[in-house]
Amino acid sequence: MNDIINLQGLTKDFGQKRGIFDVKLQIRQGEVFGLVGINGSGKSTIMRHLMGFLHPDKGRASIAGKDCWKSAAGIKRKVGYIPGEIAFPDVRSGLDFLRLQAEYMGVRSMTYANELIEQLNLDPTAKLKRMSKGMKQKTAIVNAFMCDSDILLLDEPTTGLDPLMQKSFTEIIRQEKKKGKTIFMSSHMFDEMESTCDRVAFLKDGHIVHVVDMKTILGNEQSKEYKIEFNNAEDYRAILARPFDFLRKQDEYNQVVIRVLDTDINKLFGVLSTTDVRFISHKPYTLEACFKEIYSKTETA
Repeated sequence: MNDIINLQGLTKDFGQKRGIFDVKLQIRQGEVFGLVGINGSGKSTIMRHLMGFLHPDKGRASIAGKDCWKSAAGIKRKVGYIPGEIAFPDVRSGLDFLRLQAEYMGVRSMTYANELIEQLNLDPTAKLKRMSKGMKQKTAIVNAFMCDSDILLLDEPTTGLDPLMQKSFTEIIRQEKKKGKTIFMSSHMFDEMESTCDRVAFLKDGHIVHVVDMKTILGNEQSKEYKIEFNNAEDYRAILARPFDFLRKQDEYNQVVIRVLDTDINKLFGVLSTTDVRFISHKPYTLEACFKEIYSKTETA
């Protein structure tokens, strides 16, 4: 597949170690790509460069081969966008805003917009200024998707939505993915990314520290994690003396979390067969677990 979104050494230094630094990402056509990081890590800064709102100090951002700064006006007409901070113009209702946007973007039919409105349980006739955070977010979602753009840039798109509406949004992403849309989405919702993304980049202090293919997370064919608790401290200490990969040790509970390669599982259970185990449970490897693992490694590096 062709790369449709390119970030090449993108740098914006706001001082005091704030900003983004030498960001390199290539997002393929038809891919759902996630960007995750704590608040202030630089997610919105990357999105704003792609929309042409910011000029980089170094490097380049491009969409479909066009420079995002130089071709900002054209890109804005072809990309569906949800900003991290929503600020609506001074219009009366959500419906008025959506109609104005549809006219600007050349949308001739509001059919898809109405489908999204129903799917999100949105009342677009409500006054914009009186809308709750969740209602404003729904309006922004409809605005981004109703143009049926081939490329979608979504900055924390489910902020303010309740769990039910978050699920509805996830379903919308899946629908768009089936259409072959390219979606670049920042989020702090790991479940949301696990169920929709093909790849996810981890952003820390403005630097990309890791890019993970979700197949390796969901499949996790190479290793497993087990939470094990022993009935006595003697067996607990005995397992600690073994050369296993211990992710967590809790002395007060005689409890450990062990990561073991699939090729070594028989070795682990052979050792456990000689001990008094209170319980053992398999812990699925998740995107959140991978994120915490990578972050902890960069803290100690």
